[in-house]
Amino acid sequence: MIGAVVVALDGTVLTIAQPTLQRDLHASFAEVQWTSTGYLIAVASLLVFAGRLGDRYGHQRLFIIGVLGFGVVSAGIGFASGVGWVIGLRVVQGVFGALLQPATLGMLRAAYPPDRLGMPIALRASAIGVAAAAGPLVGGVLVTHLGWRAVFFLNVVPALVLGVLALVVRTPGPRGSSPVPGHGRLDLPGAALLALTLACLVHTLVDVPEHGWSASAVLGLLTAAGAGLVLVRHERRTADPLLPPDMLGSGVVGAALGILVAASAAMFGTLFVASFVLQDELGMDPLRTSLTALPGGVAMVLGAPSAAVLLRRYGARRTTVVALLLLSLGVLVLFRASGTEPVGGGFLLLGAGFGTVMVTATAVVVRQASAGSAGVAGGLQQTAMNVGPVLGVATAATLATVTDGLRMSLPVLAGIALVGALAALKLPDPGDLRATPAGSLRHHGGSEA
Repeated sequence: MIGAVVVALDGTVLTIAQPTLQRDLHASFAEVQWTSTGYLIAVASLLVFAGRLGDRYGHQRLFIIGVLGFGVVSAGIGFASGVGWVIGLRVVQGVFGALLQPATLGMLRAAYPPDRLGMPIALRASAIGVAAAAGPLVGGVLVTHLGWRAVFFLNVVPALVLGVLALVVRTPGPRGSSPVPGHGRLDLPGAALLALTLACLVHTLVDVPEHGWSASAVLGLLTAAGAGLVLVRHERRTADPLLPPDMLGSGVVGAALGILVAASAAMFGTLFVASFVLQDELGMDPLRTSLTALPGGVAMVLGAPSAAVLLRRYGARRTTVVALLLLSLGVLVLFRASGTEPVGGGFLLLGAGFGTVMVTATAVVVRQASAGSAGVAGGLQQTAMNVGPVLGVATAATLATVTDGLRMSLPVLAGIALVGALAALKLPDPGDLRATPAGSLRHHGGSEA
């Protein structure tokens, strides 16, 4: 959980540091944007393959490599002499982040039986929520008093301590460097096709808010679609697919991943719109804006453990449908709100709904996978959580060019959340065996072999 927090905190504090970084390094706006875009493309394109490496060689081993590499590269960025070095090292940091993130879910899946995963996943979601809420405040303090380099040095000590602890603590898992039984050769062509698909998709969506749907954006989207089709065909024919057949063809997993994309698109698209609406239309300063949005972060942090209880009592289907309705309602409240209290209420609904969806949909994806595919499941979940936000921001920015402003995109974002609610009807009811496949129960107790 702390490893996941380190990654989450890194992203949120950087957004505060970018203006100062731009001034100090005499960088252009596009160069500063690439400090985030380069990282995001590297992470999104490698998450699933990194998860497969964890399934094959052990999630704790990948966690150690990822967290130590993340810390060392963070220190390198802190000492960087130019923006080119920052961009290049951020891409390398994204590679280590991709190794780290699926391992955090894979380790949980290895440590807990499927029917007890809800609360660990909920606590992980709450910890990430705390990091996301605290990031802007921590970043603001560090940048104000110590400069932009301090936000990267912030990661170094926790990452190194975690890496050393992971080296010392021994847990059951695959021994040596031999592959886990049941896994053949690594599907390198599949990994390359998936990386190309996601890299083109993420780059296109990140580029749209600034440049619109240009010819290059359309070409990028078509390339992503073409590579994706070739990937599906390849995965169905290869003997050792990157994406296990029980996950690639699972309607439950597909629905859960679609829900994560829809919910995160609605959530982060709304946050993008709200930051402009509150400051440009309602005249709030940045501090008042962050305080007005604070109920959302509190609801997400406190609501995640409650979601685990609801998941156990009422099942994934009903809990997720209600959560997505709350999320959609929160977006619509923000669309109509003009005062501090209604806006705060909208953020409260937004956070409660999104925090619950994160727990329920993630639990479904991880439970559905056998212990031997937990890393791929974690990689798919993290990929959905990376693609959704850029999709939401791109949707809001595109609609703003054809409507009367950013606020008019909020009903569409609410509609995206409702589409997720329809997909949630495919999720299992309480006690549905599809949520805990028999093959996964054999791995109760922490062994992935």
